[in-house]
Amino acid sequence: MNLPPLIDGTILKRYKRFLADVELPDGRVVTAHCPNTGSMLGCWRPGAPVQLSHSDNPRRKLAWTLERVDMGQGWIGVHTGRTNSVVGEALRAGRIVSLAGYREIRSEVAFDPPGFERARFDFMLNEGPGPDIWIEVKNVTLWQGGRLLFPDAVTQRGVKHLELLAEASRRGYRAVMLYALNRPEGSSFSVADEIDPVYGATLRRVIKQAGVEVLAYRIEHQQQTMQVTEAVEVDLN
Repeated sequence: MNLPPLIDGTILKRYKRFLADVELPDGRVVTAHCPNTGSMLGCWRPGAPVQLSHSDNPRRKLAWTLERVDMGQGWIGVHTGRTNSVVGEALRAGRIVSLAGYREIRSEVAFDPPGFERARFDFMLNEGPGPDIWIEVKNVTLWQGGRLLFPDAVTQRGVKHLELLAEASRRGYRAVMLYALNRPEGSSFSVADEIDPVYGATLRRVIKQAGVEVLAYRIEHQQQTMQVTEAVEVDLN
C-alpha cells in the first residue's frame, strides 16, 4: 500500500490521547493528530524520530497526522486507520495463504445475531473454497520481553469482538482474529495478560471452546509503502 508524502520530524510529547507535538526539520513545532486509540506503550518517547503526513483540506482542525515512529529498530505504524487498508490489500492479493481463494472480500460488514449488540467486523470473505469467513483485525504495536503483545490497554471492545467471533463460529462460519504486527521487532505474538487478563482469558476460551482461529502477520514499512509480509508464531502459553 502506498503512503502519502511523508515529512520527517521529532516527537516532543503526546497528550490528550489524540494530539502530538512534533518538531519539523526547519525548527517549527506543529501539533499533529495522533490516530491511535491505544496507550502507544513502548512505541514513542520524547526525541524519537517520526514521520507525518499533511493535508490541505481546510475542513480539518489539524493538518498534520502522525504516521509512524522509530524507536531504534525501524518504523512502527501508529496510524491505526491504515491497518485495515493494508490487510485488505493482502487479502485481495492472496498473501494470507489460509484466507486465500475467496472471490468476494467485503469490509466493515454488520454482524447482528440475536442476543448480541449489533457490531461490525473488519472483513467478511464469501464465495471461496470453504465456509464464509468473518475477520476482526487488531493493530499490534506493543513489544516487551522479545514478544509482540496485544492489547496495550484494557479493551472491553476487544473482548466484545472475541465473543462475537465465537458466536460466528458456533453458527458455522470460520471466525478469525488477525493480529497485524505493525513493528519490526519480535519473533512471536502473545497476549498481554498483565495489562488485560480478561482479554487474555477470553481469547484462550473462544479458541478452545468455539474454534476461533488466531493469525499473526507482520506489516513491513518501506520508504513510502506498507505491506503484509510473513506469518509470525502465535504463543499463548
